[in-house]
Amino acid sequence: MKKISLLLLFTLTLISCTQSTEVSSHEYTGEALGTTYMVRYFSNNELQFEKSLDSIMDEINSSMSTYITKSDISRINRGDTTVKVDENFEAVFNASNKIYKETDGFFDPTVGVLVNAYGFGPGKPLNKLEPETLDSLRNLVGFDKVRLTDDNKIRKEDPAVYLDFNAIAKGYTIDVIGEYLESNNIENYLIELGGELRARGKNLENDAEWVVGIDDPNQQEGNRKLQAKVKLSNAAMATSGNYRKFRVDSITGQKYVHTINPKTGKAERSNLLSASVIAENCMLADGYATAFMALGLERTQEVLNELKGVEVYIMYSSEDGEMEVFQSTGFKKNILE
Repeated sequence: MKKISLLLLFTLTLISCTQSTEVSSHEYTGEALGTTYMVRYFSNNELQFEKSLDSIMDEINSSMSTYITKSDISRINRGDTTVKVDENFEAVFNASNKIYKETDGFFDPTVGVLVNAYGFGPGKPLNKLEPETLDSLRNLVGFDKVRLTDDNKIRKEDPAVYLDFNAIAKGYTIDVIGEYLESNNIENYLIELGGELRARGKNLENDAEWVVGIDDPNQQEGNRKLQAKVKLSNAAMATSGNYRKFRVDSITGQKYVHTINPKTGKAERSNLLSASVIAENCMLADGYATAFMALGLERTQEVLNELKGVEVYIMYSSEDGEMEVFQSTGFKKNILE
């Protein structure tokens, strides 16, 4: 999956300068969290990104980056039971627990031990795990083996259980940036970070909802092509998928990717190429998109029946190798024809 660690710092600070009665568009682009970002907003204030939100990003990184040895999550993973987690960790933990329960455990922040053992990576054959190794690792998987105490400490059934929130933390980061914009009285904006999106208000240039795109999995590298255009307003959208890294069955021609079944611990074939999710915030959209890739089409459809405010657009490969699309009713209403 394309999830990215909260290692690099994202600089973004708003300074309110001169007041103006004219609302104008402002756009900023750059690199952050190992990927690219774009922030566009409308304001009657002259705002500029001159100082940074490094303090905010430092706070998130020191809480949840598995790449920082002194972060709270790294200390917890090493078995330190004295760590009191902050509000960032608490928010992501609680959202993860919610999605874990709603998806019957197919969103699981403890599955990283299996990801590492199989050696997931682009163009790499998966490692074969012996049954004894698989059984041992499976005992360390399950978010129900972890709990957050009333005094904000993490308790694990086994000290070797490894936590990794990378599959949801980028979405959370976007939400924090959005809330920061809103705290500076920005009501109309679009944030994009590594393909994840959060929109509020309108694109005032044409007095319409923001329009974003879903990439075509058959596009050639370096030549971006959209599969669909989506209207997005007061919502977030996240996409999870390996559709640029799929493999092709030499006999049937069907495209597939490998995904881990957290229930069995096995790396299974999946014909899902990508899952795009619209939800109220980007953290939830990020988590559900990851879960749906692991669930597969039929189980995703079953889970959707129990969820409110969650819409999905799934691209998958049929048995004859053709790309097919499933979209929920609510998502279809947002497609720009």
